[in-house]
Amino acid sequence: MNLLDDAVSRLERWSALDALAEPVRTAAHALVKPRLVRNLLSGIPTGHPLHPVLTDFPIGAWSMAGVLDLFGEPTERAADILVATGLVAAVPTAAAGFSDWSDTQGGETRLGIVHAALNVAALGLYGASLAARKAGARTAGRGLAFAGLGVLLTSGYLGGHLAFTKGVRVSRTAWHEGPTDWQDVGAASELSTDKPTLVQADDIPVLVVHDAGRFLALDNVCTHAGGSLNEGTIENGCVTCPLHGSTFRLADGGVVHGPASTPQPSYDTRIRDGRVQIRARR
Repeated sequence: MNLLDDAVSRLERWSALDALAEPVRTAAHALVKPRLVRNLLSGIPTGHPLHPVLTDFPIGAWSMAGVLDLFGEPTERAADILVATGLVAAVPTAAAGFSDWSDTQGGETRLGIVHAALNVAALGLYGASLAARKAGARTAGRGLAFAGLGVLLTSGYLGGHLAFTKGVRVSRTAWHEGPTDWQDVGAASELSTDKPTLVQADDIPVLVVHDAGRFLALDNVCTHAGGSLNEGTIENGCVTCPLHGSTFRLADGGVVHGPASTPQPSYDTRIRDGRVQIRARR
């Protein structure tokens, strides 16, 4: 294990961070509770998590400000504009990140709170940099910005670790292809008509629900955090995950309510000779 991996592993095990994380999580849940807010910050309109996309704006603006700062007076005005742009862009980026982080657990939560603290520090340094620039203290302004960039890069490393090593906000059904040909999953008379039934299709757990005289089928693993949908609630043509409350339409797997942003894989269904058959919807 290299030094960076060792440092990150230590942070994941640092339980003292829990005392800070829990009140912040409570506040985050309260702020994102309204459905419209939760859905927007989760990225439902795009079908993908919003936070990774938004990070490009402050990181890009502040990185380019650093490049322009190296050239001194000829590019001072442009560098100032980029610093200010990054400060503005950081607000919605942080909001989306807090929404995603509020549903993490254990080591992911601890890394996330350090990631957030570093981002706040970077934001403060860039805010101070802009103030110094406006006051005519150009050297101090550049120094504060470069310090902020260093903190931002450290935070970015943790963000990458959360996404690519810990899999935060990676769809839990990313490798669930499902059968492309019709597959028998049971006799129609044996599948429950008053509660969801869990069946297997190519080793993938599939939720089958009898609704309004027809069978509907979705991947049973919630795309958001892997919750078992058959343990959730069925209401108004939707299923709600028991873990974090993500709600999906039974008819097509579309997201009705976050934190999930990726639709639930859905299956075509038919009845042949009294047997229910399903196949992955393309």
